[in-house]
Amino acid sequence: MNEKQRLENQQINQKSSADVKSDANDNLGRLKNISSDELISKYFQATYEPPNMRKAKKRLKKDVDIHYDFEIPLEMKEIGKGKKFLIRTYGCQMNEHDTEVMAGILTQMGYTSTEDTNDADIILLNTCAIRENAENKVFGELGHLKPLKLENPDLILGVCGCMSQEESVVNRILKKHPFVDLIFGTHNIHRLPQLINEALFGKEMVVDVWSKEGDIIENLPKARKGKIKAWVNIMYGCDKFCTYCIVPYTRGKERSRMPEDIIQEVRHLAAQGYKEITLLGQNVNAYGKDLEFDYGLGNLMEEISKIDIPRVRFTTSHPRDFDDRLIEVLAKGGNLLDHIHLPVQSGSSDILRVMARRYTRESYLELVRKIREAMPNATLTTDIIVGFPNETDEQFEETMTLVEEVGFESAYTFIYSPREGTPSARWEDNTPMEVKKERLQRLNALVNKQSAEAMTHYQDKIVKVLVEGESKKDPDVLSGYTERNKLVNFKGPKSVIGEIVEVKITNTKTWTLDGEMVESAVEVR
Repeated sequence: MNEKQRLENQQINQKSSADVKSDANDNLGRLKNISSDELISKYFQATYEPPNMRKAKKRLKKDVDIHYDFEIPLEMKEIGKGKKFLIRTYGCQMNEHDTEVMAGILTQMGYTSTEDTNDADIILLNTCAIRENAENKVFGELGHLKPLKLENPDLILGVCGCMSQEESVVNRILKKHPFVDLIFGTHNIHRLPQLINEALFGKEMVVDVWSKEGDIIENLPKARKGKIKAWVNIMYGCDKFCTYCIVPYTRGKERSRMPEDIIQEVRHLAAQGYKEITLLGQNVNAYGKDLEFDYGLGNLMEEISKIDIPRVRFTTSHPRDFDDRLIEVLAKGGNLLDHIHLPVQSGSSDILRVMARRYTRESYLELVRKIREAMPNATLTTDIIVGFPNETDEQFEETMTLVEEVGFESAYTFIYSPREGTPSARWEDNTPMEVKKERLQRLNALVNKQSAEAMTHYQDKIVKVLVEGESKKDPDVLSGYTERNKLVNFKGPKSVIGEIVEVKITNTKTWTLDGEMVESAVEVR
């Protein structure tokens, strides 16, 4: 920031609240009376370059700078004193983690958290772009929030996350939702204080979306939910460019954090008493491939296995990058859990080829064989897309037989949802929706059957459960997860919340287990 900008900001910050409210009302009035095309032309063309998906795919790897100097600007450190924020999160664990970072930044700015929209001074929608339904939910929520914004012009309403990285989404907000104050993407969360400053004291919508992936900012504050389980991001972005997937465009190319920074964060969490961490990445087992030295996820997990924290997980894997070194390290057990989420997407090699997954049915099954050989009791779960463009009955049957052969104990299943800007969205699709829905029903029935069968093996067994809190359905019942990620409900004292306790299973269901707490017993997993 140059001296002129600094003085201008100082003058802005000295405005009275009455001046700010007047500006907000004037701005809102203009937005209601200006056409969408005029809006884009007048306010944004000079300052905003929308995300460009074609350029995103052509980008080469670049040197990524790592910054350790994040701090809240002095003039913003108490700007939220006496005010509240609300962040609504849609989508994956990475979005959840981004929300923790934004909440941490806002807390350091003096804001406190609230769950009541009527009580909030800032509302941020942290969005997901994976499926069309997720986007529809966000636009529906904007519609619900519009009357609140019209009633209270001082409210800062923002849209961030993966949807903000899509050109079509940003243009839709500019045209149809001009009451939004702030749009920013996935690469510049660290600029949140500056963006809020602009939204508070400026007269235009603030749009700050970086088409190019950003650097790694290491010392961002985090307001984590609870003190039991924690997300630890180890890398950003994805290089795979599957033909159906928007993630490489919204999250950028792969950038790995330095191992020592990750290990330091895990040690800090262990010292704080966390019982479980999950290592996160859009393609987590590609970790280290962009580093200038030979170091992968297997190496990182071996180091983390030496830290005194009871449970370590990771998600989400790509079968192509699940190497022998990682299997070797996981097989050593200890605090490294053998519940592995391994998205297959389809059981047909032909469909996998047009998806650009770059493995075959046969190579996936060979990987499963290696995992089973090293970890005979490992639990495998997966993601599956039904009705990819022009999927035939025969190709779908290949998915069904693969699900049976692997014995997945759970699966996230979806009907294919075209995402604008991806290659598959441009393809003609001759498979009727009613056929896709029927296939999804058949697949879900099979997955439910396999899950229920797997659960029966826990009958009368004793498992170790990390107790997370009260059951959502009954406050007199506690719930938590086993090492293999099975949800267990049981009665016990509230004092064991946050602890790992032994529970004897008394009843099995399709997706959950019921049990009773025991004093001591031999562990089974």
